[in-house]
Amino acid sequence: MVRIGAFLVGLFFAGWLLISFLVGAVAYVTEPPQPTVEHEFHKAPRHVSFSFDGPLGKYDQAQLQRGFQVFKEVCSACHSLHYVAFRDLKGIGYNEAEIKAIAKQWAIKTPDVDPKTGEMTTRDPVPADYFPKPFANNVAAAAANNNAIPPDLSLMTKARHHGSAYVYSLLTGFQSQPAELLKKFPDAKTPEGLHYNPYFANLNLAMAPPLTADGQVTYGDGTRSSVDQMSKDVAAFLTWTAEPKLENRRRAGLATIIFLLIATGLAYMSYQNIWADKKKKA
Repeated sequence: MVRIGAFLVGLFFAGWLLISFLVGAVAYVTEPPQPTVEHEFHKAPRHVSFSFDGPLGKYDQAQLQRGFQVFKEVCSACHSLHYVAFRDLKGIGYNEAEIKAIAKQWAIKTPDVDPKTGEMTTRDPVPADYFPKPFANNVAAAAANNNAIPPDLSLMTKARHHGSAYVYSLLTGFQSQPAELLKKFPDAKTPEGLHYNPYFANLNLAMAPPLTADGQVTYGDGTRSSVDQMSKDVAAFLTWTAEPKLENRRRAGLATIIFLLIATGLAYMSYQNIWADKKKKA
């Protein structure tokens, strides 16, 4: 009786789920969801090639240093790198003296406490410090950015699908709203104070275009700093901040695959050698 009761209960729930599915399917067919402006005009990130693409890709240190320069001169005014310390810049080719100079000359100072008075103060960053936040707190950040809090960029390329391409596309994607959009969705006009960008999820964001003209940053290595180049370079740098051990991880993975292939070959040859005479006797 217990088994029969359990069977009937299961049958009831299965029937109920089937009926719910059929009702939902009929409702979807008879009254399909209305198209939204985000669904129709949001674009997937543009295709862009980086030196670190693919399983054997490697970072281009010159590009990472250019990207860091773009972050320093443009992005750091609003965005933080909470999980990156100055000394980590050694990973993109800077030596100790250069890192000390970068930290000391950083425009934003590190919060500290005066040991004599116990009052809050600031000091020049040192290599062991993490990059200081540009704003004291979220209230100050929102007040300075049209009530929007600029996100930390340390892990941005890991937090977004196609992260490197997403950052590149977002930086190069600011434009006027298409006439077709306003014609089809007249109520979807970009609000005042926001900026249209088809690569952003809801199409409008508070951040104004940060890279607006060629030559905005003067590269020390002489590379022409077009908006496209600067966007690509800072996207590469932010990929490194999110995955500084990318090359080590790939080398370890390649070594593991090679080891497994050799071990498999040796195991197969051992098998053939051990069982060769047994097969003949059989």
